This record gives sequence, C-alpha cells and structure tokens, in this order.
Amino acid sequence: MPTKQNLLPIAGVLSGALVWGIIWYPYRMLQEAGISGPLATLITFVLAMLYGAAWLPRVWRELPDIGWWGALLVFSAGWANFGYVLAMLHGDVMRVLLLFYLAPLWTVLLSYWLLNEKLNRHGYMLIALSVGGAVVMLWDPHHGWPLPNNLSEWLGLSAGLGFALSNVVTRRAKHMSLEAKSFSVWLGTATLTLPLLWYQGGSVAQLLSIDVQNGLVLVILGLVMCTASYAVQYGVTHLPSTRAMLLFLFELVVAAVTSYFFAGEAMALRDWIGAALIVLASLFSGKLNEP
Repeated sequence: MPTKQNLLPIAGVLSGALVWGIIWYPYRMLQEAGISGPLATLITFVLAMLYGAAWLPRVWRELPDIGWWGALLVFSAGWANFGYVLAMLHGDVMRVLLLFYLAPLWTVLLSYWLLNEKLNRHGYMLIALSVGGAVVMLWDPHHGWPLPNNLSEWLGLSAGLGFALSNVVTRRAKHMSLEAKSFSVWLGTATLTLPLLWYQGGSVAQLLSIDVQNGLVLVILGLVMCTASYAVQYGVTHLPSTRAMLLFLFELVVAAVTSYFFAGEAMALRDWIGAALIVLASLFSGKLNEP
C-alpha cells in the first residue's frame, strides 16, 4: 500500500495516466478541424518546451551534458508520445491500447537488464493481474491474437516499447535533474514530428488556418503536457520502474470512462471487471520489489 514517502511520486504517475487517458479527445477534435496529429503534437510540445524553459531555466545549463542516457531518453520518450498519438488517431483504439499496454512486460525485462531490479512472487502475480485486466478490457476475439495487423498497430506496439524504455532510462539517468529529464521528453516528441511533417507537407497552410478557439486548445494542451510530463518524471524517478508501469495502467480505466462521456461508448461488464483488476494491482503495487 502507498506510504507517506511515495505518495507524491504515485500521484505524479497517476496524473500522467489521467492526462493520457483523456488526451485523445482534444487531439481528435483538432484533427477534425484540419490540424493534423503531427502538427498538433509539434505545436503542443514546442509550447511545453517554452513553458518549461521559462519555468525551469536551469535546463539550458544541463542539456549539453546529458550524455548517452539523456539522448536515449530524448528518443524513447519522444517516440512513446508521438507514436501513441499517431496510433490513436489512425488505428482501432482498442487494438492500439492493447498492444501499447504490453509495456509492463518490456519493463520487467529492461528493468532487470539495465537496473538490476528483480521481482518477487508478488511482483509476477501483480504483473499478470494488471496485464490480465488490460486483456479483459480490450480483447476482441474477432481480431485474433494481439499481434500487429497494420501500421497503426505496429506504431502502438513500438510506442509501448518506447514508453517502457523511457521509464527505465529515467531511473538509470541519475546524473540528470528532474528538469532536464522533463525537457528531454518535450524535445524528443517535438523533434520526431519534423520528418513526418516534412513528408506530408501542407503544414504552413494548416498553421494559417488555426482559429482562435483551436489556438486556445493548443495553448492549453501545451501547458497540460508541460506540467504532466514534469509530474510523471518526478514519479518514475522515485519509484521502481515496474511499479510505475503498473500505475500507468490506470490510464485504461480513465480512457474507458472518458470514452463513455465524450464518445458515447458504454462500458460493458468486462470493462468494469478489467478496470477492477487494474486498480487492484495498482493499489498493491508496493509489494512488487519487497524481499
């Protein structure tokens, strides 16, 4: 169960799960308004960088010295965010989420390899419980085994791998401050959008077509991404990677609830059962790395 020492890191991780469980809605709204996912992602994360640079000025002194681990964080976190947005905008949401949330499995392997974090029997049981909850919520027998069938699903799977790697690297990069880690997330996400924007073209016309309402949405999204990324980096820095990943699964619960209210998608019985399994695993995730 959470203790006073790790209550704040847990809150940081859960706040990130809350944001990413609802963020699909404004991005889809912007896409329907003619602002593509890559351009909306670039704008919001550039704004997050600007907010962060003003709020956390020390990052400018640290960025030149982030080293290989910092560079890996830039790439892995950037792809986790950008790949997730692309996959959610263009693929089947349930399939993408199922493949993305295979991330706890990658986290177990990466944490053992890079951090020497070993799970006890409770840990393996909770991993099974949480992944089982995800499968109960998202599994569709008509689609067969949870293997990628198209580009969007490969994006979702690879973004989940990037997500797991970024959380492990955050723990490993002890030489980086919390501010530098947060800035690396924003920088990586914004940078990875550029090749696709160049390939697609038409970005200038889209920029000129942004009205006041959508511009305000982008400004708010940038601020949300700035604060949420900072909170998440604080959380994953102070929690074992495997435990943080289980807490992130709370995003599935948030996504199910928000899709009900914003998209009229009712939660079936299996959704409630899966959500209960995920919440239960999250509540007892403190036993993951106990002797």
